[in-house]
Amino acid sequence: MQDVYLLVSGPLAWAAWTIFVLGSIYKIWSTLNTAKKKDQVLLNYVSFRYGMRSIINWSIPFNTVNMRLNPVFTGIAFFFHIAFFVLLIFVSAHQIMIEEGFGIGWFTIPDFVADILAFAVIGACIFFAVRRVMRPEVSYVTDWTDFALLALVAAPFVTGVLAYHQLGDYMLMVVLHMVSAELLLVAIPFTRLSHMLLAPLTRAYIGSEFGMVRHVKDW
Repeated sequence: MQDVYLLVSGPLAWAAWTIFVLGSIYKIWSTLNTAKKKDQVLLNYVSFRYGMRSIINWSIPFNTVNMRLNPVFTGIAFFFHIAFFVLLIFVSAHQIMIEEGFGIGWFTIPDFVADILAFAVIGACIFFAVRRVMRPEVSYVTDWTDFALLALVAAPFVTGVLAYHQLGDYMLMVVLHMVSAELLLVAIPFTRLSHMLLAPLTRAYIGSEFGMVRHVKDW
């Protein structure tokens, strides 16, 4: 198992990050290239001022009409995304690996706080899954891939909790935690999870069109 751990934490981790970075660059480039082909005057509608205005306003919880119409979903969705990145960056075990690999470090959150956040993220994933079944307008556009992606997102948190509480074989849970995180990383540019890469671009374009052309708010 030690050899498997070294493989997962070494070559496979570097491979996952390489695929993520190159895949993200390709995804952004291909999206922009396709959009430009479909709309020859695409760049004429892009305004830094109105684009940033839209991004900022859509980044504030409950600041848009749509958010206020769906307060529960909005609250859970904002919490989920914030907790996701807090756990990714500020968990002590993650920070130790970053410091060992790159020689840089920063403050970390207490382990018990990370544990609570991990349970909450798992709960949010369950909420998203139930919502896809219970809400007709969401269920209509849902298929098995949506649940597969939710499972993939939840897997690093579930295995992380199991490893932290030493439920089951500890080393196995650590390996599964790292493998699931690497699979998630690789999947981001090539699935609907790519919204994390494209959302700012989409929001900037919509904000530019509404602000510069229609002279109205888009939130």
